[in-house]
Amino acid sequence: MRIGIVGTRLAGVDGVTFEAAKWETVLLGLGHEVRLCAGELDALRSNARLIPAMHFAYPPAARVTAAAFDPASDPASVLGEIERLAGQLLPPLRDWLAAHRLEALIIENAWAIPMHLPLGIALRRLVEETGIPTIGHHHDYWWERDRFAGSVVPEILENAFPPELPNVRHVSINSLAAGQLRKRRGLESVVVPNVFDFDQPLPPHRRQVRNRMRRELGMGDSGLLVVQPTRVVPRKGIELAIELVGRLGDRDSVLLITSPAGDEGLEYLVQLELQAARGGVRLQYAADRFEPDHEGIPIGPAHTLGDAYAAADLITYPSLYEGFGNALIEAIFHGKPVLVNRYPVYVSDIAPLGMQLIEIDGAVTDETVAAVRAVLANPARQRRVARRNFEIAQRHLSYKLLRRRLRRLLETPAAPVRLRSSQALRA
Repeated sequence: MRIGIVGTRLAGVDGVTFEAAKWETVLLGLGHEVRLCAGELDALRSNARLIPAMHFAYPPAARVTAAAFDPASDPASVLGEIERLAGQLLPPLRDWLAAHRLEALIIENAWAIPMHLPLGIALRRLVEETGIPTIGHHHDYWWERDRFAGSVVPEILENAFPPELPNVRHVSINSLAAGQLRKRRGLESVVVPNVFDFDQPLPPHRRQVRNRMRRELGMGDSGLLVVQPTRVVPRKGIELAIELVGRLGDRDSVLLITSPAGDEGLEYLVQLELQAARGGVRLQYAADRFEPDHEGIPIGPAHTLGDAYAAADLITYPSLYEGFGNALIEAIFHGKPVLVNRYPVYVSDIAPLGMQLIEIDGAVTDETVAAVRAVLANPARQRRVARRNFEIAQRHLSYKLLRRRLRRLLETPAAPVRLRSSQALRA
């Protein structure tokens, strides 16, 4: 089958990009052909169509999307601009679909979080007018973000975030999201969690990688290297990681952030740097050295994210909210001790699996510090726990699970629908 994967951005280190790449890998392994289309793509993608106007940062789209959630905006003007931009996106999307004779589409989060309202409408119309079987892969629904709580054009959210169409099947990445989609929209969805390739070998030369990274960070043999493998946005709770490192009291320790800031502004990064300076914590923001392409390979002279895991003494994952937990799964693959905040999806979907992690409930306590010290002081225990966690994750969060779910979705797709052209063009 010829399958197209569509998103506003399929590049960088966000969870949507990572999971889309995993789906692509598994689909190729199942014998399908895959083509990509997005407003931003990683380098060297010969099977991809770049349409810059699809990016959520494309200025006209960013302006109208911001206006849609500003109560001072004029609804008619906002709606008119969304219609205009959606109309501009439809021709290149139609051309891409026809040029590759695509037989199915996967929409990556563009129907879930309203970062690009015109794209959501354009994709709805494309899928509606062609009747192509489509999977909506939804990572973050708009009702999960406070900034999208009120819109002057609620009909746009109702029509396309996500759309209710007979040829569309919906996928949620956790059970809580699936329940909310059912409650709010009356739509059923298949739960497909974030996964990782647990059958691949661990990267070689881990000791050399660890030593090299510590040298580059100006560290000697002593001192903890604590890795925060997430983007710098407020919901990641990185202030808790800074507090933990400060309270551990190791003057030679480094807290390394591997992924970029900027998606929601730079103010949060500035706040973290000030907090670290006040607390005497050495914070190393090094996102420019961990920029992977879609296969995790650095585009320039840098490190892979796997290098950071290999070098780490401790992984911090103090997120306040996550759709699932990509970096958490990767840390388990690499066998490192992990501190995790008990965010809602962790409590509902991950904790019940039975893995042993250092847990906090929104605060670093004396008990937290003692638990971290106890784990770090006992390498034998670390190895036992790492093996058990790996085995659990391999059973429940591996490519094998994704392969089964995708095969089932594609074997029983939503029925293709052929509409008259006069029916297809209104959202």
